[in-house]
Amino acid sequence: MRWKGARRSGNVEDRRGQRATMGAAGSAPALLRLVPMLLRTKVGRVVLIGAVVAIIGGQMLGVDVLSVLMGVGGSRYQQAPQQQSTADREVVDFVSAVLADTEETWHAQFAGLGRHYREPKLVLFRGSVNSACGYATAAVGPFYCPGDQKLYLDLSFFQDLAVRHSAPGDFAQAYVIAHEVGHHVQTLLGISEQVRAAGRGRSEADVNALSVSQELQADCFAGLWGHVANKQRQLLDPGDLEEALQAAAAIGDDRLQREAGGRVVPDSFTHGSSQQRVHWFRVGFESGDFAACDTFAQDTR
Repeated sequence: MRWKGARRSGNVEDRRGQRATMGAAGSAPALLRLVPMLLRTKVGRVVLIGAVVAIIGGQMLGVDVLSVLMGVGGSRYQQAPQQQSTADREVVDFVSAVLADTEETWHAQFAGLGRHYREPKLVLFRGSVNSACGYATAAVGPFYCPGDQKLYLDLSFFQDLAVRHSAPGDFAQAYVIAHEVGHHVQTLLGISEQVRAAGRGRSEADVNALSVSQELQADCFAGLWGHVANKQRQLLDPGDLEEALQAAAAIGDDRLQREAGGRVVPDSFTHGSSQQRVHWFRVGFESGDFAACDTFAQDTR
């Protein structure tokens, strides 16, 4: 990919030097529930007054005492030492460039639909992370949280993609980012909510089928971005398309089930088979047409 001269996004949030903590979100409400109990006794009232004085004094000194009392910090993270290699810095630079290019594409696409594109944040984390969708570890892979409209990525996934799944290359990595951006597009357009509504009261197999259609559309949107990036900004090098197709095939549900040592169960698919994922990325890449990515109107099975 020819990305080094491209614009960088200002929407990358680096949390790799922070450690997520489970259950931190409930600390503030728990603290507030203690207030009525403290007011019932003289000692409690003294403690409460002392806490208020400490909070006010801390604010004057620029210290977030309330966060210290909750034991989690304002961002619900505990700081951990961070060292970054030259290779790490280059990967972060690459991620920022890819995200910026998706912003260019989707601003134009939304304008064509008479809509405004709201750019997502991309959160880099290491090991584990808290999001509006809950606590998650790197084992879940890259994900998008509609609750806070952020993408979450542990950069170690790129190594996993290259080594474990035999899908190396910068455009393979870009495909992963563009796919998660595709979920953001679905959220902004109300598609994700429609999928959730359609799945209520349905069987597990039906819900899985809806999930597959949604994931394949995100693949198609990723391909659409690749089409525009190549046509308008000449971002791709020879062989880049093959890298993305190899990545799409590598993370198909059928292949992952085989690699896990189990049998292939199509009714349990949530992201689509390797063949499906390759097909829908190609649809987006070859057409560059938003309307062509309506996976819900077609039989994706």
